[in-house]
Amino acid sequence: MEDTLQKNWTPTSWLEKPIKQLPEYPDQALLDESFETLKTLPPLVTSWEIEALKNKLAQVSAGKAFLLQGGDCAESFHLTKSSKIVNMVKVLLQTSFILIHEMGVPVVRVGRIAGQYAKPRSQDFEEVNGQKIHNYRGDLINGFEATKEARTPDPRRLIEGYHKAGLTLNFLRALADEGFADLHHPEQWEMDFMKNNQYYKEYEAMVESITKAVRFVDAISPDKFATLQKVDFYTSHEALNLYYDSAQTRKVPRKPGFYNLSAHMVWLGNRTRDLDDAHVEYLRGIENPIGIKVGPPFTIDDTLKLIETLNPTHEAGKIVLITRFGKEKIENGLPSLIKAVRREGFPVVWSADPMHGNTFSAANNYKTRNFDHILDEIKSAFAIHRSEGSYLGSVHLELTGDNVTECVGGAKGLNESELDINYETFCDPRLNYQQSLEMAFLVSKEWKQSYS
Repeated sequence: MEDTLQKNWTPTSWLEKPIKQLPEYPDQALLDESFETLKTLPPLVTSWEIEALKNKLAQVSAGKAFLLQGGDCAESFHLTKSSKIVNMVKVLLQTSFILIHEMGVPVVRVGRIAGQYAKPRSQDFEEVNGQKIHNYRGDLINGFEATKEARTPDPRRLIEGYHKAGLTLNFLRALADEGFADLHHPEQWEMDFMKNNQYYKEYEAMVESITKAVRFVDAISPDKFATLQKVDFYTSHEALNLYYDSAQTRKVPRKPGFYNLSAHMVWLGNRTRDLDDAHVEYLRGIENPIGIKVGPPFTIDDTLKLIETLNPTHEAGKIVLITRFGKEKIENGLPSLIKAVRREGFPVVWSADPMHGNTFSAANNYKTRNFDHILDEIKSAFAIHRSEGSYLGSVHLELTGDNVTECVGGAKGLNESELDINYETFCDPRLNYQQSLEMAFLVSKEWKQSYS
């Protein structure tokens, strides 16, 4: 857009700013070569898909739809497998169907998928066997193996990340387009795990209602309801490694402005939102919807300036404000933020991230989260928005379709001693398949209490 160009923005103007959460690459020539190669590769998504998502997010901000954003904390290259992608699509679709059925509003699905290969870290280095090595920052930057060689930032991983994202996105599109909605297959809906939940009968009735509705539609017109077989699915990742994101940022024919064509939506992390730093500089120039993670420590004034910087035209659907306070701090932090954003007239999508503020170490040193703590923050978020006359239109969850043992609690009562059974994550603990479905059902109950 012309206003951006007048402010001397380019896809690489961030290089002139201070940057956090990106280690130095030891081989500058190899970095330049990888960056230039990535710039020539075809886009992973299209500008009209991005605009379609933005229009749907505008509906969310107006209180007419709901955004479900979820997926892996950090994807790994070696787990780019069909079974993993199938399970992730399945859990995101089924959680969205629960929300649709219970809320009665459209649900926008945005996965943390096909590009979520980088993670922020509180420390640049760690010590292993007396040797100082880089911390693991996601497969887009270095390897997980705790050796100096594996942990050295390697720019060739930018190209590998692009290819892995492309493979994932291709299969994801095929599943979404060819009837993987699973609505026709009630046996895919697992229910036994909910028997210990006080809402089991309601959950069982909901699943039966969904399957009956599908049978009815099929009976009256088996050939006309393609919407039962095809779904819209969008991708997102944290815009952390700016070499990766800016290389795929370009102008497109017949549209003003620049688009990041590596994902439909990107977000700004809690550690990289300083106004004068590289990440904000980069994000202020792209047309994509942008998520902003907001949690302690933060100031309201800086948050308002950040929203204004990233969306100076106050475009609806542009900003998703993702709050991550923790269950102990949300009561003090969220109400004043809601008041301030409303006072400025910013048309944001309000989203609750109940995961990142509720992480702790179990007695056996596993990093985990408690299902009840996650739910507590969600309940508080809905209650606060309801009290403030605001619309909480989204949840942001780290989850997986696999039956991992990373978060304790839920209807099956996973405890800390069971975390080692199938603890897979390289970074943060995720809700497993069963916990995700249960959480979606409980989220919908909170939404109905607030807005139905």
